[in-house]
Amino acid sequence: MFEPGSRYHGIPTTVQTLPDGRRVSHLRRRFLPQPEELATVGGHVVAAGDRLDRIAARHYGDPEQYWCIADANRALWPGSLTAVPGRRLRLTLPAGVPGGNASDGAGRP
Repeated sequence: MFEPGSRYHGIPTTVQTLPDGRRVSHLRRRFLPQPEELATVGGHVVAAGDRLDRIAARHYGDPEQYWCIADANRALWPGSLTAVPGRRLRLTLPAGVPGGNASDGAGRP
């Protein structure tokens, strides 16, 4: 249903029957991964004017991978990650992808 690079890829669907008998298919809930369990591949220091999609494009080659940065930094509001210049962001692989170096958790491979 979703492209392999989507944060929803691999999330199962379920069907709910409404009181009027209609059946509605929807995705199950996506639980956020534990950042410390993600493989670190680098870091990024936020500069004034940075945007998460541009950071993702630079480091992952795809602006739609911004959610990987949000997951790696335990952000419920992705825009908050670039609000303060100088903040160090951790860059990781998506959950379930082995590799990188998850040793220090601070974005320093």
